[in-house]
Amino acid sequence: MTQISLMDDLAEILVSEEALAERIAELGEEITNHYLGKDIEEIVVVAVTNGSIVFVADLMRKLKLHARLDCIRVSSYRDDTQPVSEPEIIDNIRLNIAGEHVLLIDDILDTGSTLQKLVSVLRAMKPASLRTCILLDKEGRRTKTYRASYSGFTIPEAFVVGYGLDFAERYRNLPCIGVLRPELQNPPEWC
Repeated sequence: MTQISLMDDLAEILVSEEALAERIAELGEEITNHYLGKDIEEIVVVAVTNGSIVFVADLMRKLKLHARLDCIRVSSYRDDTQPVSEPEIIDNIRLNIAGEHVLLIDDILDTGSTLQKLVSVLRAMKPASLRTCILLDKEGRRTKTYRASYSGFTIPEAFVVGYGLDFAERYRNLPCIGVLRPELQNPPEWC
């Protein structure tokens, strides 16, 4: 059996496994303090899948309050390195969030189109409050004016994979966030 290293497909590592763990612990504390400071002991976490699933799993374990979980699935890239103009909701949440305190969690804030659309969809469901948390903020391509309530890391303009982020559904299982080598972004012919 051939041994492969997914790490070899990275041009560089932007955020190490250790830096991820440290910042996620900090985010968990910030989020917990915000809600408990308002005497809110339970929230509904809405994860944008598939990209945020690893981040959400780790972040939820750092929250020191009750949290119910639901997922919303959005298609933004469709196996390309550039997001499509209008994100498409493929699968909506099932929980009734009317009157609930909602935390929407996504992997990356790029153009802002996806997060802006999701916030609009969730606000129409009449939550008591709605805050957003992103792992990565890529400000260079922002076309929508949107800032997340909580942000993990600001990154430069680069195509990143790992820690839940993918290219053509691959690389999600990398423990860090790295820049995919340019020759693998074309899209490649998978063997």
